[in-house]
Amino acid sequence: MTKVSPLHPRAESLRIRERLVDGFNAGLVVPEGLAAHGRGEAFDYILGEQTTKHARRAIEATAAMLLLAKHPVISVNGNVAALVPVDVAKLAKAINAKIEVNLFHGSVKREVAIARWLRKHGAKEVLGTGKKFSIRINEIHSNRRKVDRRGIAAADVVLVPLEDGDRTEALKKLGKRVIAIDLNPMSRTAQAADITIVDNIVRAMPLLIKTAGRLSYQPRARLRKKAKNFDNRANLRATFRAVRERLNLSK
Repeated sequence: MTKVSPLHPRAESLRIRERLVDGFNAGLVVPEGLAAHGRGEAFDYILGEQTTKHARRAIEATAAMLLLAKHPVISVNGNVAALVPVDVAKLAKAINAKIEVNLFHGSVKREVAIARWLRKHGAKEVLGTGKKFSIRINEIHSNRRKVDRRGIAAADVVLVPLEDGDRTEALKKLGKRVIAIDLNPMSRTAQAADITIVDNIVRAMPLLIKTAGRLSYQPRARLRKKAKNFDNRANLRATFRAVRERLNLSK
């Protein structure tokens, strides 16, 4: 990794890019993933590269929903593995969730590399590799139709960071609750999910881990209230308003 001076005005952004480049060189990230990150980074600029109060509200509801879930699963692609592997492992432990590799541009070699990388960074078990437990979801029309019967196939709640809209919509049709982390509040993923955290994953995941730890001591009735009272449409509209305000201030 190239050393980035902490005095550089874009230091954090450059460090994130370096993680993706390292992930690309390690076989975790594909070129399309680099392009997707650039698109997300543009939205992060508009948000002011900070976690908004609306994102914090979504994180609170997410933690509650994950703690209430019977079979929560964290879906991981190459970008997620490259950017927040330690946080994925910590969150899985905090909410007793399964971790499953699920790729749009999939290959056995890449699945194995990502699983190995996650285990290296603290994950105890990683699903989604090999054929023994693999099944296909007909409602999904991409490589992501391949899921693990112990993981996403059996899940009641799926956390899908940096997701594509097709699978989010398909998982919803299958009766699963879907939580997205997506910097684009206008994406199909953001619009279709039960909860959308509009934030950079490198900021959202540590906050989610901390929030889950705090809420884990609360009564389940209070957690159910937090999850039930969250209105994703209203929260996305509030995020749009915040974006418009920032754009007006930049004139």
